Amino acid sequence: MSESVLADPLVPPPTGGGSPPAAARPVPRRGRVLRRLLKQPVATGALIFLLLVVLVAALAPWIAPFDPDRQELLGRLQAPSGEHWLGQDDFGRDELSRLMFGARVSLLASLQAVVIGVVIGVTGGLLAGFVGGRLDGLLGRLVDILMAVPGLLFAITVVAVLGPGLTNAMLAVGLLLTPPLFRVARATTRAVREETYIEASRALGYTTRRTVLHHVLPNMIAPVLVQITILLGLAITIEASLSFLGLGVQPPTATWGSMLSDANAYMAEAPHLIYVPGAMIALTVLSFSLLGDGLARAMGTSRFAVAEKA
Repeated sequence: MSESVLADPLVPPPTGGGSPPAAARPVPRRGRVLRRLLKQPVATGALIFLLLVVLVAALAPWIAPFDPDRQELLGRLQAPSGEHWLGQDDFGRDELSRLMFGARVSLLASLQAVVIGVVIGVTGGLLAGFVGGRLDGLLGRLVDILMAVPGLLFAITVVAVLGPGLTNAMLAVGLLLTPPLFRVARATTRAVREETYIEASRALGYTTRRTVLHHVLPNMIAPVLVQITILLGLAITIEASLSFLGLGVQPPTATWGSMLSDANAYMAEAPHLIYVPGAMIALTVLSFSLLGDGLARAMGTSRFAVAEKA
């Protein structure tokens, strides 16, 4: 096997004359993946919706009609009007402004949690799958223990120990997201580790670091990216649950979960307060799920195969 073939991490050599296994298939180039993704109307719609949510969240300080924390007690629980398009909450604060600023916190919080999960889960899965042996067994048992604990109960326990607040809540959520990322990374790494080109790279004297960076990580991109899109939606749901219980972001900062918590006590008097944040959570989570399906098809993998690994 020539060194020129080994130098390209995205083109592993054939094994036995057939097509490479799913875990070792070359990752399509980014432009090709994007073209395939945009050919799927449902995934494209989900992507456009998420981009709009991100854009509104990023521009919230400039496009929000009011200060999200400004109270106007004379207008508390008012229905939507020409001045306040989504009405006012129990303190007379503008719901549209709080929804925009709440999107910033909810998205950043979910991203923070997923980053924690990726750093811990993917790194641990890579080490467990490539090194194997006792390290694989130890890390695998730790992940099994973490998976055996009810997710929301674990998050509540962590927040209770460390104290309420967004950072502590997202640390708990990030730990909850570690097991599926760990299992996907370990399964992919173990499949790639058995390939002929890994043995050839070792025979040619390539360092472990170079082998991992050039051959293992590129083959891990597709399943990990699909898993990340799914977990982003899950992180938003968990963050909203913790904020609803008062264990996430603290008042007066707005998140979609805290807005639901505030509106819960006034469902009979002002039901409009609960509809929009609830719909935004549902649509955002659904969009991440649909985007994950589309991304899986565009990258030539299967979301169900990723789920089986996790």
